[in-house]
Amino acid sequence: MISNTTKEEFFSTNKNFDQLYPPPIRRLSNLHWTPIEVAQKAAHFLAATPGASILDIGSGVGKFCLNAGYYSAECNFFGVEQRSSLVAIANQVQQQLGITNASFIHGNFTQLDFSAFDHFYFYNPFYENLVDESLHIDDSIAHSESLYDYYATNLYTLLATRPPGTRLATYQSSHTRIPSSYQLVSTDVDTLFSCWIKIT
Repeated sequence: MISNTTKEEFFSTNKNFDQLYPPPIRRLSNLHWTPIEVAQKAAHFLAATPGASILDIGSGVGKFCLNAGYYSAECNFFGVEQRSSLVAIANQVQQQLGITNASFIHGNFTQLDFSAFDHFYFYNPFYENLVDESLHIDDSIAHSESLYDYYATNLYTLLATRPPGTRLATYQSSHTRIPSSYQLVSTDVDTLFSCWIKIT
């Protein structure tokens, strides 16, 4: 396990944190993994209630959950990811860092019971279905516009059924895909990062 002093260094910059990952994963960071400054902002917003369970939809190699868990130790962060290889990497880095309040689920978010979670985060997890294959993480899962619509519609429905007070943080995601029952309460990072609270 990494010492606390070294751990602080890893969490100080994106470049340092990305050193925890293999080079091929590191090269995907700018396009696919949540920057640590966004993870900090999201964790601060989502961890308003101590003990809350927070789900990252499309967690990749776990960069959001690990950073959020480090900065908000009073809450539990869960990531769901379809690619087993990325879940394995996330688990490996989690063990290295000794972050005990972050864990990762291999699966499809549409199969999860959303009532098990209090608040939610996502970094445009379905956009990979709309871009050229050269921008895909890999080809281990299917990609298509119809899948984008399927996932976006499912997420919209699942979010709409959550109770008032549910918090949602999004990064580089379309506001049109958020149910109208959620009120936008703040934006940051040139409006790319948004915070929402369900009001009805």
